[in-house]
Amino acid sequence: MLSALSFLTIFGRPTPPSRHTFRWFAVVGGGIGAAVGGVHWGAHLLWPPLVAAAVVLAADLLLTGALHLDGLADSADGLGAQVDRARRLELMTEPGIGAFALAAGSVVLVARWALLAEGEIEFLAFVCVWATSRVLAATVPAFVGYARPGGLAEAFCTGSRRWLLAWPAPAAVGLYFVSGPLGPIAVGSAVMTCIGIAALAERRLGGFTGDILGAVIMLSETAALLTLVAAP
Repeated sequence: MLSALSFLTIFGRPTPPSRHTFRWFAVVGGGIGAAVGGVHWGAHLLWPPLVAAAVVLAADLLLTGALHLDGLADSADGLGAQVDRARRLELMTEPGIGAFALAAGSVVLVARWALLAEGEIEFLAFVCVWATSRVLAATVPAFVGYARPGGLAEAFCTGSRRWLLAWPAPAAVGLYFVSGPLGPIAVGSAVMTCIGIAALAERRLGGFTGDILGAVIMLSETAALLTLVAAP
């Protein structure tokens, strides 16, 4: 669990990931979601919606150390550039950001800010969505190879994790009880987002990287939130 905590948040000592790390992604993700949901509830009691949303967005980025946002930005540069596969991987390791990273990061942050301005999102919805996004990231290595041998996330490739595919069912049921019919649809949109990112990474990079897992987390969460706040 400590490995998952240090990998997904700013807490804990830096611990190299192992094949057991993914087992705790749902627990740690749910914990992050509970913290974000608590801030969301409190912030909407204290401030106007747009200010409250900014506070919640900042809390989420702080808890995760903006790790997943960084992964999204690097993934956007690697997947969007019209270069060969080797150069795509190089772009994802460079410290600077390109136009694709700037565009993707800006759009997602603005979208999340606008979505979090909705004060009616249930506390338990945050727990379910944040846990689901981490579990979906954990399933990627079960279906897609690793694109960068020797990298930090290579340890995740050992062992089968297809049993994690059972997670969306209870998550959908839980979200149904707290958010109504849109709950299961939100889980489905998160799953489809994960599949799309993994398929694109396989095609353009030859597999996943740690940055791709961060992109899966950010975008699947955003897709689920978009669904939850949609007009019934």
